Amino acid sequence: AARRKVIAEIEKSSLDKTGLRSDVVTLWQGGAYHLYRFKKYTDVRLVFAPESQIAFFGGDPDNFEFPRFDLDVCFFRAYENDKPAEIQHYLKFSTRGAVDGELVFVSGHPGRTSRLLTVSELEYLRDQGLPFRLNSLKRTEVLLEAWSARSEENARRAKDELFGVKNSRKALDGRLGGLLDPSLMGAKVRAEADFKSRLRGSTEHETAWKAYDRIAEATKTIAQQATRQNFLEAGLGFNSDSFGIARTLLRAGDERSKPNGERLREFTDGGKESLEFSLFSEKPIYEDLEILTLTDSLTFLAGQFGGGDPLVRMVLAGKSPRERAVELIKGTKVRDVAFRKKLYEGGAAAVSAAKDPMIELARWIDSDARALRKVFEEQTEVKQQAQAAIARARNALLGTAGYPDATFTLRLSFGVVKGYEEDGVEIPAMTTIGGLYARAEAMNRKPPFDLPSLWEKRRSKLNLQTPFNFVSTCDIIGGNSGSPVVNRAGEYVGIIFDGNLQALPGDYAFSEKQGRATSVHSAAIYESLIKVYGAKQLAAELVAGRLSK
Repeated sequence: AARRKVIAEIEKSSLDKTGLRSDVVTLWQGGAYHLYRFKKYTDVRLVFAPESQIAFFGGDPDNFEFPRFDLDVCFFRAYENDKPAEIQHYLKFSTRGAVDGELVFVSGHPGRTSRLLTVSELEYLRDQGLPFRLNSLKRTEVLLEAWSARSEENARRAKDELFGVKNSRKALDGRLGGLLDPSLMGAKVRAEADFKSRLRGSTEHETAWKAYDRIAEATKTIAQQATRQNFLEAGLGFNSDSFGIARTLLRAGDERSKPNGERLREFTDGGKESLEFSLFSEKPIYEDLEILTLTDSLTFLAGQFGGGDPLVRMVLAGKSPRERAVELIKGTKVRDVAFRKKLYEGGAAAVSAAKDPMIELARWIDSDARALRKVFEEQTEVKQQAQAAIARARNALLGTAGYPDATFTLRLSFGVVKGYEEDGVEIPAMTTIGGLYARAEAMNRKPPFDLPSLWEKRRSKLNLQTPFNFVSTCDIIGGNSGSPVVNRAGEYVGIIFDGNLQALPGDYAFSEKQGRATSVHSAAIYESLIKVYGAKQLAAELVAGRLSK
C-alpha cells in the first residue's frame, strides 16, 4: 500500500506538471523504477485499411505459422486541433524493403515476458495457471464457434471476440509447450541453482538467498485462491461487457472519495483519462451475445464451486444460469452510454440509487472480490520485494548487461532477416506475392484462403516476385504488433505483425534457433497501395514523408 501510494503521487505530480500521461514502471522485478511519459493523441483517423481477407489471409489455421501471406497493415493520421499533427521525427519509408541476411532493428512496446521468474513461479504456471486459463479459453471458443455457425449475423457479431479467444488459446498453448519442454525448464533449474550457489554463505546477499523461499510461499498462497480469484475478481464467472461496465461504475463511485494514493490503481488520477475513454466508448454491445457468454460463464461458475455454494446460490438467485443471464442482461441499462455518464458523474449516490440489476450483482460480490484481490496484491508485493532483492544481487554479481522483462514500454530489439529449419526442411526468410496466389489456389480459395475481388482482378498488374512477408531473429513478444522494422540506414523496411509457433516460448526464454518475428515487407505495402488499391497519393506521402498538396 505504501509503494502504491508513492507511485500514485509521482504519477499525479508528473501529469499535473507536464500534461503527459505518466506511468511508473517496475524494471528488473523491482530492481529499478522508471517514470515514463507519453503524449496521447485522442483524435486519430483511419486513412487506409485493407480487406480482412488479405490482412488475415489464412485465418486461424495460419496464425503463428510461417510461410505467411498477410497484408496486416493500417494507416492512421493523428490530429491536433482538427489539423494533421506536425511530426518532426519520422522514419523514411523504403520501397526496396528488407533484404535476406541484413541487420534490422525493431522499436516497439513488447507486452509482458516472464524470463526472470523463479522456478517455483514457472512450476505454478506450468501445473496450474496456464492449464486453467487454457481450459477456459477452449470452452469459450467452442461456445462462440457453435453460436457463429447458426447464422451469418451471429458470426459477424462474435467475430472479434472469437478471434481474440483463438489467438490467446494458440499463444498460451505455445507457452505451456515451452514450460513442458525439459530442455527449457532444465536450463531454468540449472541457472537458478548456479546463481543460488553464488549467494550461499554470503552475508552481503543473504536477503537474496532467502528471497527464493519467500517467493515460493507467496506463490503457494496465490495458487490456493487462484480459482476463486479468477471467477470473482478477474470476472471469469460473469463474462460480459455489461458486467465489466457495471463493476467499473460501482468502483469508480466508491474509489473517488478515497485519497488518490489509496485507490485501486485503475481509478487513480493518473489513469482517469484512459478510464473515461474506455467507459464511454460507443462500441456496439449485442444483447444476444451478452446473454450467451454470461449464461456460459454462470454455468462454469456453478460447475466449479457447486450449486450449493453460498456465493453461487446468491448469484443465481434461485434461477437457472440461462434465466439469470436473461434477467440481468435485459434488465440492465449500462449499455446506454448516456446512462453510464449520468451515473459516473453522479458518483456513489447515483450508482446506488439506480438499482440497476447488473450493478447490484457487482455490489453483492464486491466484498469477496476485493478481499481476494487484497490477498493477491499483498502476496504479489511480497514477491516483488523478494524479486527486487534477487535483482540487486544479480546486478551486483553479473552486471546489468541483460535487459529487464518486457513491461509494455519502449524497447529496441535487433536481429537478422533469416530463415530457419523445421523438421529437416529449410524455411526461406521471405514469401512473395506470387506465393500468396499459389497458397490460395492450393486451398481452393475456400475461406479463410479466399482473396478479395480487387486482388483477383488486378493480379496481372502486380510483380509476383515482390517480397510479401519475412521473418527475422529479432526478439519480440505480444504487444510488438505494429512495431516498425528498420535497417541500418534508419529506413522503414517492414512492420511486425506476428511471430511463429517456435517463438511462443519466448515469454520465458529467448532462442533464435527457430523462433522468428514475422513482418509485412515494405515493398509489398508499396506495391499493393499503387497497383491494387490505386492509392498513389498515400504511397507518395509515405515515400516523401509529407502530405501531398
